[in-house]
Amino acid sequence: MTKIVIDSNIVFSALLNINSRIGQILINGSKYYEFYSPEYIRQEIIEHQEKIKRIGKLTDNEFIETYELIIRNLSILNHTIIPKKFYKTAMELCDSVDVDDAAFVAITNYLKGKLWTGDKKLIKGLKEQNYHRIISTEELYLDFIEREKKEQ
Repeated sequence: MTKIVIDSNIVFSALLNINSRIGQILINGSKYYEFYSPEYIRQEIIEHQEKIKRIGKLTDNEFIETYELIIRNLSILNHTIIPKKFYKTAMELCDSVDVDDAAFVAITNYLKGKLWTGDKKLIKGLKEQNYHRIISTEELYLDFIEREKKEQ
């Protein structure tokens, strides 16, 4: 099974529109992919909860239901299980882009997975350094649809 590390902006997008491609992959894709994220993803979601509810026009209950739908297929990793060498490499890669994304890159490398992010600046910065453990929403969606067709 393909290991996918999910960046915060992907989770935020799914919270804002559960019926979007991103939302559907996160909810229904667990039979094809293993989804991971660093533990502070929960903190980030809670910190931005009011903004997400406002933009997505979600009630408190709708937010909680959506959050639970998304988070149930997500393995939340404690960053301390990742060996320091993976963080060192990730910090070097993210230094010129955004060091806040280093945890996502470290987990991606540790799991030998793919980083799913919508952060164009991060994608561009990592690719410029010949980092190719990235998957776009479009690539993942096409793969997801293909797998769904094979299953029918």
